Amino acid sequence: MDSNNCANEKTLGDGSIGCCGYILIFLSYIIFLVTLPLSLCASIHVVHEYQRGVVFRLGRAKKGGAKGPGLIFTLPCAEEFTLVDLRIKSFDIPPQEILSKDSVTVAVDAVIYCYVYDPVMSVCNIQDAFGSTRLLAATTLRTVLGTKNLADMLSERDVISKEMQQILDESTDPWGVKVERVEIKDVRLPLQLQRAMAAEAEASREASAKVIAAKGEQRASASLKEAAVIMSQCPAAVQLRYLQTLSSIAAEKNSTIIFPLPMEFLRGMTAKQ
Repeated sequence: MDSNNCANEKTLGDGSIGCCGYILIFLSYIIFLVTLPLSLCASIHVVHEYQRGVVFRLGRAKKGGAKGPGLIFTLPCAEEFTLVDLRIKSFDIPPQEILSKDSVTVAVDAVIYCYVYDPVMSVCNIQDAFGSTRLLAATTLRTVLGTKNLADMLSERDVISKEMQQILDESTDPWGVKVERVEIKDVRLPLQLQRAMAAEAEASREASAKVIAAKGEQRASASLKEAAVIMSQCPAAVQLRYLQTLSSIAAEKNSTIIFPLPMEFLRGMTAKQ
């Protein structure tokens, strides 16, 4: 039964039950009065704040839509009562084996959050609203992720979740169900692919480390070159550097210290020769 038929049934209400229907309703009132007070136990229903009751009189939905919250009265033998929960429910989508657009097989599971916004439509238009929504979510997950690359599945989960939520919300609207949210829980990759991705990431890190080390050596070489130029212009700076080196060596224990000859002394010896 589609939504138009259900809407027609709601608008017809009590005016289309015919003569036999009126007779049955009259007999139901008589039975209710005769069996008082026992008939009150079967005729009065308590509907909580988070629930709504859909009443069918002789198989047709009564006018006014769902009833509640509070007390609802139904005629015995002539009316039926169906209770609908309006709270948000969450459903786990079992892991689905999906072949991505770049031919990679992955296992993806998700969770959906939905609720009934129209109790009459959820009862009249479909037999099991939440069960059908869960099955539809599983097929939608395979359909949507089948058009995505592996990189998109791993990096664009929010975009995929919103796309699935829009598709499911449009599909479940005739059922009176509103899909509030869809979340991708996990994307499981094959073991060989995990190893390959780990090796690729390690190689990328090693390459980056080598580039950083090379840049550091280049900067150090440039600094040493500048220092050498400055020290070559001032011989006293070389002697001060020698003294500083001797001081650092003398601070260590069990060390044999060799004092180098001054550069001026060597120059003098070579000049005399």
